[in-house]
Amino acid sequence: MQYEPRLRNHGLPHDPFKALIAPRPIGWISTLSKAGQPNLAPYSFFNAFSDRPPIVGFSSAGMKDSAINAQDTGEFVCNIVMKSDTAAMSQSSAPYPHGVSEFEKAGLEMEASRLVKAPRVKGIAAAFECKVTSLVPMHGVAGNDATYVLVLGEVVNIYIDDDFIKDRRIDSAKMNHLARLGYMEYAAVENIFWLDRPQGG
Repeated sequence: MQYEPRLRNHGLPHDPFKALIAPRPIGWISTLSKAGQPNLAPYSFFNAFSDRPPIVGFSSAGMKDSAINAQDTGEFVCNIVMKSDTAAMSQSSAPYPHGVSEFEKAGLEMEASRLVKAPRVKGIAAAFECKVTSLVPMHGVAGNDATYVLVLGEVVNIYIDDDFIKDRRIDSAKMNHLARLGYMEYAAVENIFWLDRPQGG
């Protein structure tokens, strides 16, 4: 099949776009409001975009609490989600009223970050402490505004639980990253293989 996304002429019950961009890492974003209220929300439109400097970003469907807090305070933390975090991550995605702590609703504790005020999830395998570099409104080719805003931040400090470092490398198999697929489907990184880069010449 072929279809044009702007026409929504795929003929399927749901647009398959997100199911094809898979698996997608989940950025579990923790922030503080200007008033100091904590917020925690998972974003599957999340990824790294540079490593020198290290830049990560999440795309918010509108200016939700995470994006507002990041804009207002200039900071956010990306907590790396493992399969064992699935239930808490899912619970934190519920549409709670403004000001309600997703940490509390998901049965999670907060732990102080090192270089930003926003906390990380206590017991998390790894977390990126970020300073906001830009908020980028999304636009279509016709110049029409999209509902999404891309929040980009430079990683200024990285926390890694030492239990996930083996032979001086990240133990990806043990970390068991959780990823988003399409629809309501998820996947865990459980099958890992090594592939060397080919030599040119």
